[in-house]
Amino acid sequence: MEYRTALLKGDGIGPEIIDSAVAVLEKVGEKFGHRFIFTPYLIGGAAIDETGEPLPEETVKGCLACDSVLLGAVGGPKWDDLPGNKRPEKALLGIRYALGLYTNLRPAKLFPALKGASPLREDIVSAGFDIMIVRELTGGIYFGERGYRQGKFGEEAYDTEAYSVTEIERIGKAAFEIARKRSKRVTSIDKANVLETSRLWRKTMHRLSEQYPDVEYRDLLVDNAAMQLVRDPKQFDVIVTSNMFGDILSDEASQITGSIGMLASASLGDGTRGMYEPIHGSAPDIAGQDKANPIATILSAAMMLRYSFGLSAEAAAIENAVDHVLSTGSRTADILGSSAVSPIGCREMTARIVAALE
Repeated sequence: MEYRTALLKGDGIGPEIIDSAVAVLEKVGEKFGHRFIFTPYLIGGAAIDETGEPLPEETVKGCLACDSVLLGAVGGPKWDDLPGNKRPEKALLGIRYALGLYTNLRPAKLFPALKGASPLREDIVSAGFDIMIVRELTGGIYFGERGYRQGKFGEEAYDTEAYSVTEIERIGKAAFEIARKRSKRVTSIDKANVLETSRLWRKTMHRLSEQYPDVEYRDLLVDNAAMQLVRDPKQFDVIVTSNMFGDILSDEASQITGSIGMLASASLGDGTRGMYEPIHGSAPDIAGQDKANPIATILSAAMMLRYSFGLSAEAAAIENAVDHVLSTGSRTADILGSSAVSPIGCREMTARIVAALE
């Protein structure tokens, strides 16, 4: 089988980690008899430097013509002084909207070999945890009306949160369907004691939960959820929440796994095309130094195989290879923890994962 993938390498360490994912996918193709066709397109700061725009039309058209998209990272201090609509990060919202990607999946799994790297106590992480955060991606405060105006204290800025029943229902359905394939538990997170949008969110989720009697459902306020994630992460299976709350909580979840460099993500819509990316940033301070951790991007490629291409065995092979390499003590600097071993670089970590696929 042939699979066409758009590569959006972006900025900072983006090109390095995307190259790592490509090397792993090529090995998977060799092992399982698939052909992956990769086409690079510009995005973020690299696109600004080349075209003056963070998201060129050619990139959008190219992604729409492919079966799926792999994204590295965008942004860096070089472009910090640009106006908001011209910054590299604007491209992320734009490409998600153009591809109709409203569901963001962010798994937060503690690998057994990395328990010592988690900041949580041993008695909390001893049993491990495996959480899937389902974040609404194209609505809420990030896409609402915004601007400046004169208020009672002078000039003020405003950002508006709005959610429709349709938006809540479709992300809720995605969460319940995913839960059915896991441990059948969904926690919906909101701020219904304060926000009107959260009250609509909760009412809609309650109604939707009646269609899934086989799935255990509960509500949790976002401030309590933030506390519970560090107190007892194992209590969670699937978390579903709004754009902003999901953005914050998924980063918190990444840290309790030991490193943000380990966490993959998938952005999906109504079809099989998705966009897959690590949740960390562009890390310009280590770009080009062979210090980046490629594992989050490699695991994002595994998610692409599973969710867009339907290649579950191939995805599991990548995940098992990562698990094996970590179990041997291989570590990049960000997941070194208290280990006495010397850290390895991005290229060497990639090579060991590729070798583990043999």
